[in-house]
Amino acid sequence: MILTIDVGNTNIVLGCVEGKTVKSISRMATNTSDLSADYALKMLQSFEFDGVDYKKFDGAILSSVVPQVNRAVMGAVKKLTGLSCMVVGAGLKTGVNIKIDDPGTIAGDLITGVVGALALYEPPLIVIDMGTATTMIVVDKEGSYIGGAIMPGVVLSYSALSAGTSLLPNISIEAPKKCTATNTVDSMRSGAVFGAAAMLDGMIDRMEEELGQSTTVVATGGISGRIVPYCKREIKHDPDLLLKGLAILYQKNAKPKKK
Repeated sequence: MILTIDVGNTNIVLGCVEGKTVKSISRMATNTSDLSADYALKMLQSFEFDGVDYKKFDGAILSSVVPQVNRAVMGAVKKLTGLSCMVVGAGLKTGVNIKIDDPGTIAGDLITGVVGALALYEPPLIVIDMGTATTMIVVDKEGSYIGGAIMPGVVLSYSALSAGTSLLPNISIEAPKKCTATNTVDSMRSGAVFGAAAMLDGMIDRMEEELGQSTTVVATGGISGRIVPYCKREIKHDPDLLLKGLAILYQKNAKPKKK
């Protein structure tokens, strides 16, 4: 069983992956002030709640967009399991040909999503990850990572809108009954859900036009399940995509055990 850790700007997602199956998932807040002991306690509570025997992990792998917490999280894993974390970054074998201006600038979560998608779907692909940011990555028919787009995430955008205006409240991200809303809260929800869905539809159209062919589109990320159902384009929703990608990367790079 592999411990997969996806460190995002808002949450850290822990996955227990056995073979190709994600056995359990838990989340904890990303906090740059937490020490390894703090994270170890949170992990222990999560494992105990899910009935996971953390002593049975065979390996651990981490992908992070918040370098400040990596040392603490890796220390927590070491305290609990005795394992050293493999880290997604330069030098790790991915099997993906990266065709962008500076491959060294790619965040670990982006390449991890592509690895997961290529294991499940035939290219060409568009891989969408909706978290603190919304990212869209294009993979051509040869399976090469050729570029993409980054937008502010839905929750981040509406938190900023509420904070920057006097009359607009904080809202939960959920679809109103209709796009043309008749009150302030539903108007904001309409923009958040239907607006984000329309953006995805439009971006997919533009990306496919540039690529010159249709694609399989797969979406993941914490907010994706609230947006994807309202898209007009067919989008495959896989909330565990990054955890699956991390497990694949671990297997690609793990050293064979000595007999």
